[in-house]
Amino acid sequence: MDDGKGQNPNQDQQINVELSEEVAEGIYSNLAMIAHSNSEFVIDFIRLMPGVPKAKVKSRIIMTPDHAKRLLAALKDNIGKYEQAFGKIEGGSEGPSFPMNFGGTFGEA
Repeated sequence: MDDGKGQNPNQDQQINVELSEEVAEGIYSNLAMIAHSNSEFVIDFIRLMPGVPKAKVKSRIIMTPDHAKRLLAALKDNIGKYEQAFGKIEGGSEGPSFPMNFGGTFGEA
């Protein structure tokens, strides 16, 4: 019987990740708000709709500072790969510059 001794701790280990149909559909978000404490980062993904003065948080992710830093590195890496394949992403360095109603008119029902 193998006691696990002598194995390389840096050896790649496979993780079986399960993705339900509901989660696989995804949630559209066009705004994110980030807060943090000394022990965690909280990212709220929000959907802001034209003509609706109230935005809803569609998903909240809470992670450790270590995981947040790894997420940042993974996003930088993926954005770099995206821009190599499809061209530079314009904007993105400043916050949202649109009014709450996206400049559209308010609809009436």
